[in-house]
Amino acid sequence: MAKEKARDLRAGVALLWGEQDRPTRGPKPSLTPGRIAEAAVALADAEGLDAVSMSKVGAEFGVSAMALYRYVPGKAELVELMVESVLAEAPDLSTAGPGWRRQTVEWARCSERVHRAHPWLLAATAMRRQLMGPHQLGWLEAALTALAPTGLTAAQQHRVFVLVAGFVRTHVQQLVDFDEEHSREWGLLTAELLARHAERFPALTAALEAGAFAPETADPDAADSLRFGLDRILDGVQLLIDRGH
Repeated sequence: MAKEKARDLRAGVALLWGEQDRPTRGPKPSLTPGRIAEAAVALADAEGLDAVSMSKVGAEFGVSAMALYRYVPGKAELVELMVESVLAEAPDLSTAGPGWRRQTVEWARCSERVHRAHPWLLAATAMRRQLMGPHQLGWLEAALTALAPTGLTAAQQHRVFVLVAGFVRTHVQQLVDFDEEHSREWGLLTAELLARHAERFPALTAALEAGAFAPETADPDAADSLRFGLDRILDGVQLLIDRGH
């Protein structure tokens, strides 16, 4: 089995940051990395990230996959460009008013919106060391700027960011995966099982009877369900601040 060629990370950084050398002679390129990324985003929005390939994206422009390699070295670089494309507008947290907590909540809401608009972003930015462009770093910059007045150490601020970003991702994943019919069927089957085995699971049976697992809709109130978890996280952050770290 042939060994996969290692990526040229410096070339990937240059591509993301628009710092690659441009030819001074010859015909003007008919495509750009930005246009290619936009076409790939549209494909992923419609069919998912797995559907994105150099050949499919090339077909959108009437060219072969090989023709795209003049602009984008491969699939990994294309996905990084896609992430940059959908994160082009860093959140303006000043609209939330003053205060680290308000601005952190606003950051989370903005993140939720972009992830729900582009669900493939969850897979594209999974916990791996992918290259990050200026737009993606702009989101991190906004979050850390909001947390700066807390007085927490730099490491603690970053950990808070990771907690908030991770919660938003989990929240959106649940919304994306939600299937109302399946949820209803699961509820009925679980109720039947617990009715037969209540003595083995008394706490779970009591919770079910008290409505803990009441059927949900695909989007009962995304803002409120997001806010509940955020408030619990940020209450803990406030406690850390009050204790003097």
